[in-house]
Amino acid sequence: MPELPEVETVRRGLQPVLEGAVITKVDQRRPDLRFPFPDDFAARITGRRVSALGRRAKYLVADLDDGVCLVMHLGMSGSFRFEGAQNGAPDPYYHAKPRAEIHDHVVFETDAGSRIVYNDPRRFGFMTLVPRAGIEAHPHFRGLGPEPTGNALSPDHLDRVFAGKIVSLKAALLDQKLIAGLATSMSARRCSAPACRRSPRQAPCPAPPRPPSARRWWPRSGR
Repeated sequence: MPELPEVETVRRGLQPVLEGAVITKVDQRRPDLRFPFPDDFAARITGRRVSALGRRAKYLVADLDDGVCLVMHLGMSGSFRFEGAQNGAPDPYYHAKPRAEIHDHVVFETDAGSRIVYNDPRRFGFMTLVPRAGIEAHPHFRGLGPEPTGNALSPDHLDRVFAGKIVSLKAALLDQKLIAGLATSMSARRCSAPACRRSPRQAPCPAPPRPPSARRWWPRSGR
């Protein structure tokens, strides 16, 4: 499943191709992915210029020049690939990999002659349109904590949001209201780091069982 580092890598790969480009055509090949596409999805973004391509947690956010954001989530198996003359030399974030075209669900064409193809075999990803002015209040973004790679994440913030927590450190790190975008694998690596200390409230680990040779066996009474 694409987690925050993979989504950020996808954003950096898409940025030089999509940012600043005008979307001249959208080929939407099915009515839904995980959720239905918005009404008139293709028509609403055709002719729009992508002014910026960002990321919030695990969401890709493309700002369009009409004040609307194209929000994209990769789900479990979503990916993008580039096609076009200007993409003859892939950048460091792009690795060619064959994909079954039957799972190509959305194709964006730009004024530079590029084709950006969204492929998703499991169809757990989704795309939607959200006004930029109210994006933080949208259900997908409401209540998200600060980015783990941003300046808003500070020792003071961690001290404030973790104070009084009686859950495990891993469960706290996975709470998207405290820190946005951290995944199970990332939290597990942090919790296994040598610098981590056990909470005094956490029960001590049980002692390991003694090997069979160290056990004492007593005969039952009467034998």
